[in-house]
Amino acid sequence: MTRPGGVWRNWARTAAARPQRVEYPTSIGAVQRAVRAAATRGLLIKAVGAGHSFTDIAATTGVLLDLADLTGLVAIDRERGRASFRAGTRLHQIPRLLAPYGLAMANLGDIDRQTIAGAISTGTHGTGADFGGISTQVVGLKVVTADGELLTIDEEQNAELLPAFALSLGALGVLVEITLQCVPAFVLHALEAREPLETVANSIEQRALAADHFELYWFPHTDIAHTKTNTRLPESAPRRPLRKVSKWLDEEVLSNGVWGLACAAGTAAPPIVPRLTRFAAASTGSREYTDASTRVFTQHRGVRFVEMEYAVARSSLDAVFAEVRATITQSSWRISFPLEVRVARADDLWLSTAHAQDTGYIAVHRYWRERPGPYFRAMEEIFLAHGGRPHWGKLHTTGRELLQSRYPRFTDFVSLRDRLDPQRRFQNAYLARVLGE
Repeated sequence: MTRPGGVWRNWARTAAARPQRVEYPTSIGAVQRAVRAAATRGLLIKAVGAGHSFTDIAATTGVLLDLADLTGLVAIDRERGRASFRAGTRLHQIPRLLAPYGLAMANLGDIDRQTIAGAISTGTHGTGADFGGISTQVVGLKVVTADGELLTIDEEQNAELLPAFALSLGALGVLVEITLQCVPAFVLHALEAREPLETVANSIEQRALAADHFELYWFPHTDIAHTKTNTRLPESAPRRPLRKVSKWLDEEVLSNGVWGLACAAGTAAPPIVPRLTRFAAASTGSREYTDASTRVFTQHRGVRFVEMEYAVARSSLDAVFAEVRATITQSSWRISFPLEVRVARADDLWLSTAHAQDTGYIAVHRYWRERPGPYFRAMEEIFLAHGGRPHWGKLHTTGRELLQSRYPRFTDFVSLRDRLDPQRRFQNAYLARVLGE
């Protein structure tokens, strides 16, 4: 289906564009025809998923290729535990599709509204010292290139290109099919605790190394840390899920409904923000439960926000977090949203934020109606001073010159782009900034 282009906006309302037209392909052939037609008319073309990136990575003034109808399970390789999905399949749909085969994704982030193509294209990740981002689960791809041809990349065909295409920013072509290496379905034992910040802040790396999955949240203006430690168990392990009423009260009423109202009130009256964050930190208690992995990894996030996240060497995570805390504490900012700290193992993907480096992540957030400018700029200065690499789908101001110095395979990626898309059919303002014209 094709329709005239209206105004496209991302979820966070940090990016908007008015494409000339929007197309909704339902097959690989339809994607190929759209790419060729755009080239004939001299139009740029960009694929878009759920719009959950905070940057304008998917924006275009040409043809917007919405993959909402290109979804579903394509094939299962039971013997090797692999599953192939159409590119527009949402992460939250995948557990249901894998369940009949006793499989699951090895790791997930805490939001599952993204498409699988969008998630891997921007480097979406979860947490776990022994686990990589979602892109590291990719073992095969089908891509429509700038000339409308279908390129297959897997261990048998074009295998050398997989580390480039598994996290490619949408710069090399339109992903249409993705094959994931899955694992046997498993459950997670979750321990969520409220702890004194000083108890945790100087041992984040140590805590992360001692757990399968560890993450830390800190509300500015408080001395309380909220930690979540997940332990992997076999699928046959007894489950003790949260009671439905308790889960609804904690995650829907408090974390979304009441917190959304509190953030709105804080925007109107900034001086009350510290009291709100202290109340939120104190009212979030400890809980322990065991459930299917996807029900533990992910949460519903109904309050709209904007986010910046940087990757730093995991060995420097404690020191960077200390500097971040000190800067916030000494400032006059009123920050209503918590910071989030996670980890990932090193990988070999060319543009991965964890390329060749065991990694720690620090994410800062603001309510979407607040101006993040001074706060985010100060945080970015700290991250960059420690060799930080920005998350590709979250707000940052870096460009090609700096990024080239932080990715050993950056020049290789740009050279591959020159070969596959010499006319820059998939170009937009974001890619021009981070990769060059």
